[in-house]
Amino acid sequence: MSTSNTDTAKKHGTGFDFFDFMYKYGTLILIVLLVIFFAVMNQNFLQTSNLINILRSISIVTIIGVGITLSLSVDGFDLSVGSVASLANAVVISMFVWYQQPTFIAIGAGLMAALAVGALNAFMIVKVRIPDLLMTLATMFIIQGVALTYTRGATISENMIMSDGTYAEGQISPFFEKLGQIPWIIIIMFVAVIVVHIFLTYTKHGRYMYVIGGNKEAARLSGIPVNKYKVLAYLLSAIFAAIGGMVLASRVMTAEINAGGPYLMDAVAAAFIGFAVLGAGKPNAIGTFVGAVLIGILANGLVMMSVPYYAMDIVKGTVLALALALTYYKLK
Repeated sequence: MSTSNTDTAKKHGTGFDFFDFMYKYGTLILIVLLVIFFAVMNQNFLQTSNLINILRSISIVTIIGVGITLSLSVDGFDLSVGSVASLANAVVISMFVWYQQPTFIAIGAGLMAALAVGALNAFMIVKVRIPDLLMTLATMFIIQGVALTYTRGATISENMIMSDGTYAEGQISPFFEKLGQIPWIIIIMFVAVIVVHIFLTYTKHGRYMYVIGGNKEAARLSGIPVNKYKVLAYLLSAIFAAIGGMVLASRVMTAEINAGGPYLMDAVAAAFIGFAVLGAGKPNAIGTFVGAVLIGILANGLVMMSVPYYAMDIVKGTVLALALALTYYKLK
């Protein structure tokens, strides 16, 4: 009798499904468990200053991650975002230091450079039909080379020595400097998440992108301009990568070689972890933010526990693999 009732409950969707529960709430539960663990191991973990530090540390990852989320929404994948962030980082600082340009021209130049990369990706993927992953992988290396050539392999900073032996006279504007400071860096992150969430969830354009990601041929037969929205996705992905790169430039006040590269894998992981948050089953901005929070808490906690840097990637990778395994077990 009890077996029959259980079967009937499952049939009508009233039984408890452990894997479905973990799929929806596993990431959030893992975050809570990590917070409790790190708080027990180090009493300073839950201090307000440290929590703000975690939010600051995930800001750039989240901004770049929501760009990846947009490309994933049309069943694409933009691996070039790290290089685009590096390029925008170099361009915006060089506009200040080398060419003494005002803030909005410097920021505009960084965005235009990123849009050029996004347009290249979109053209080669949509028109030439190169697979997304392969094209953006190629673009990643191309843009790395372009950024290195542009900076001549040097770090761009105020008062740097130029090739002719003189010192750079340009100064980074105080307004731009504030963008990488608390609270503005955190505000920019939240604005990016909210804007992308509203765009994907509540506008017809976002819904069209989800339809394309779910079934491209069905979208085309429904009259949705698939190519147009794929182009839009890659342009938006490049824009958010550029914003992340410029926020990074504001935070460190220099343009380092391949500055955006280290953010690529964390941003990718955050976007993919986001699939499972609250059972979304698709790329979404809120999920990407939660994925970034998981990564940020893990990294911060390991540092506070004085885990050697060469072992951190093992722990970090294991936890991320478990989270992704939960996501894809359900998706299959």
